[in-house]
Amino acid sequence: MSDQASAAVIPTTNQADIDELASLCKALAHPARILILKHLLAEKQCICGRIVELLPLAQSTVSQHLKILKESGLVQGEVEGPKMCYCVDKTKLASISTAMSSLFSSEDDQ
Repeated sequence: MSDQASAAVIPTTNQADIDELASLCKALAHPARILILKHLLAEKQCICGRIVELLPLAQSTVSQHLKILKESGLVQGEVEGPKMCYCVDKTKLASISTAMSSLFSSEDDQ
């Protein structure tokens, strides 16, 4: 597909928006990260150790997934004593929903 054809498909021509959406999609591109997000949304916040109890993954693997989610801005983390407490950035999550809806809506819908 040529650059002109792809620009017609994607509703925005702002490269920064396109890059951010791609980055967020990449952060969600693993089933464990989606499960972590679902858990954090249900719990409102969660200590990393609790996430490890719920998933059949090693602590180091969960920490790596949380790091990727934090770097994308989807998850925020705060130190509470000796532990990290995580929560979902609902504004960032809503921005993905809006961008994806815009991406997949037809030009007639806009």
